[in-house]
Amino acid sequence: MKRILQGLAFAISVAAPPQPVDAKVVKFEILRTESPAFEGRMFGPVGTYDRIIARATIAVAPDDPHNSLIVDIDRAPRNAHGLVEAVSDVEILRPTVAANANRRLFYEVVNRGNKLGLALFNDTGVTNDLAKVADAGNGFLMSRGYTVVWSGWQGDTAAASGRLTFSPPIVPQVTGLAREEFVFDHLDNPVLATLSYPAADLDPAHVKLSVRERESDPRTAPNDLSVRFDAPNRIAISRPAGFDAGAIYELIYLAKDPKVMGLGFAATRDIVSFLRHDEADAEGTPNLLAGQIDRAVAFGASQSGRYLHDFLYLGFNTDEAGHAVFEGLMPHIAGGKKTFTNYRFSQPGRSPYQHADTVYPGSEFPFTYPVITDNLTGRTDGLLARCLAAGNCPKIIKTDSDIEFYQQRASLVATDTQGNALAMPDNVRLFLISNLQHFALANDRSAPTRTCMFPTNPLHAGPPARALLVALDAWITDGTLPPPSRYPGRNEGTLVPPTADAVGFPQIPGVRYSGQLTRPTVIDFDAMPPAKGAAYPIFVPSTDGDGRNIAGVRLPTLEAPIATHTGWNFRKAGFAEGELCENNGSMFPFAATRDERLKNNDTRPSLAERYPKEGDRAAAVSKAARQLVQDRLLLEQDVDLFMANIN
Repeated sequence: MKRILQGLAFAISVAAPPQPVDAKVVKFEILRTESPAFEGRMFGPVGTYDRIIARATIAVAPDDPHNSLIVDIDRAPRNAHGLVEAVSDVEILRPTVAANANRRLFYEVVNRGNKLGLALFNDTGVTNDLAKVADAGNGFLMSRGYTVVWSGWQGDTAAASGRLTFSPPIVPQVTGLAREEFVFDHLDNPVLATLSYPAADLDPAHVKLSVRERESDPRTAPNDLSVRFDAPNRIAISRPAGFDAGAIYELIYLAKDPKVMGLGFAATRDIVSFLRHDEADAEGTPNLLAGQIDRAVAFGASQSGRYLHDFLYLGFNTDEAGHAVFEGLMPHIAGGKKTFTNYRFSQPGRSPYQHADTVYPGSEFPFTYPVITDNLTGRTDGLLARCLAAGNCPKIIKTDSDIEFYQQRASLVATDTQGNALAMPDNVRLFLISNLQHFALANDRSAPTRTCMFPTNPLHAGPPARALLVALDAWITDGTLPPPSRYPGRNEGTLVPPTADAVGFPQIPGVRYSGQLTRPTVIDFDAMPPAKGAAYPIFVPSTDGDGRNIAGVRLPTLEAPIATHTGWNFRKAGFAEGELCENNGSMFPFAATRDERLKNNDTRPSLAERYPKEGDRAAAVSKAARQLVQDRLLLEQDVDLFMANIN
């Protein structure tokens, strides 16, 4: 596998001065304008919004040092000017009256083509077709006058359900080994599966197929395990006896037609820079945002937050003219990972977890922002390495939930590779949103799932995220420092080994804290399948007697809890029992009375013991909310939100 960093010193792309080239956005085509958007909804003094659906064609010079680290760009087809082209879907929300905008561009990196940002900041559901009044939710971003932009970057996303797509070139006449992992979570037999790339050889005898019940088990190839090709990118697996629905199937095959997937980073860079700085595209079509943007913030959740790590790490926050693309970055629930994007035969949708995709790229050093030396590999690197060399590092507010410490290597953001505490640079703030699962909507409720052992965790990160966006905006605008980091740390004793005693997790009926988590290691990606090496030290947040993370930003309702909430959950029987259940958390309600909890041997005080008088809990929630407002971790407008939802 060709890796993005082969033969590259971390600073080469930014140490060289920018070279003038005939590149960037060559065509910005507006396909449709909806004015006003959201069925004419008004957003206070900002007024109505317009929705613009567009398509952008970028053209980049493959030899320019800002682009040359894109894997396979040297092999990609070129246009008549010697440039490599790609096409991206674009969507823009902007105030109808330009003078009412706040001159800030809020760019959300789409997640597998989908928009998640409004679900977090505006308390909406997840929808891509922003047509109805309700699709703006509480109107937070609009009432503050942001110009909101999305564009496609993932070159293997299907154009369905309103997803934003990206079309990179395919590299002709190139083959190589590719690897797929499947966890089907059902028992259909045979089971159909789609390959990320077409196979160059359709002979099943020439592929390597294996199955294992758990990620840590050895790969096996029972006699009753087989595969056939129904098409170059479509297979049918006959499943062997003795494996449940959560088993891991791995296929290694000879693939062809890789995509220049790393061009997605250049597309984000060039589209945002065009909207900020250019009067018109190369064909003379005027830029509809020309002269209207002073600052830009990029937000990404989960995969999209990991994308921002790569975007920064690979130097794409500097455009070809030497401008900083974004003054602020807000990677959310990204832990210490990047993406499997700038590789040959890449699969950007993969994310290394405890039970699946564990040895895909995106899981390797560097894990954190400052430049440090990896004691296991001897490499010196950091997510900030290139922007430090360029002298234009953005301000960063990073937010994680509890599950990122179990699934996403988050402790390696706050420690070096020997497990020692690590200080963040002045331009970085870290926040744990305590006791949350990976992602929950504002109106979610705890509920059972088909594959998880316990009911889910419904806590929503929107309120602190809104406050932190306001803080980031002030930081990049006038230098007002944001709140200090609130993240578990080794020196504070709030980042501890993953054992029940060290964590301090309470005794809850029917629940056993197992310390199950992803165990990051050095990985040899030149082997197929990739081979694990030495392990990195890993830690998790400590808890109090209610199971609450001691460090972090606690929601007001957590300061007066009615249950224990965790970021983690386990797979149930029949689905690789006991393994982590992906990104799902858990909720364990308190007993109603002292007698009930004693009968069940529950160490957590009951609701009656905590709140003996009517109004006790409401008073505690109000006090906690007011303190968070004072700490600039909650907006005044959200205090009533918590008070209205006390139950």
